[in-house]
Amino acid sequence: MRAVVTRVKNARVEIDNRINGQIETGLLVLLGVGPDDTEAQADKMADKVCGLRIFEDENEKMNLNLAAVGGSILAVSQFTLYADTSSRRPGFSHAAKPDVAIPLYERFMDQCRRRGFAVEHGEFGADMQVFSQNDGPVTILLEV
Repeated sequence: MRAVVTRVKNARVEIDNRINGQIETGLLVLLGVGPDDTEAQADKMADKVCGLRIFEDENEKMNLNLAAVGGSILAVSQFTLYADTSSRRPGFSHAAKPDVAIPLYERFMDQCRRRGFAVEHGEFGADMQVFSQNDGPVTILLEV
């Protein structure tokens, strides 16, 4: 499982020109699922994302996590994180098929909610437009 996590001042995802999910301060999480990923990995990813200390404290040091700033999560499925870029035209055979990816994407979001966070999301497989006002910018790559 792979994630690109960006600290944002706000973010939203639109489908067919309608807002599907929207947050203010928090994390935009682009989440990719591999074919061999497990529920345990989804749980571990949620733990990592929710615990990341990438928000600034009063001394402008990245010491605060999502809970400390009262932030939310916008989770967007992103199979392209498993792109095979050995040629100029990426292939996506290394990404999990929907029957594996959808339950793990949903489990990741559920685990974040269980940790007390509001979670907004895109729609798996939809053509989405993602907008964000990156803060910093701070962007972290995670893999579990």
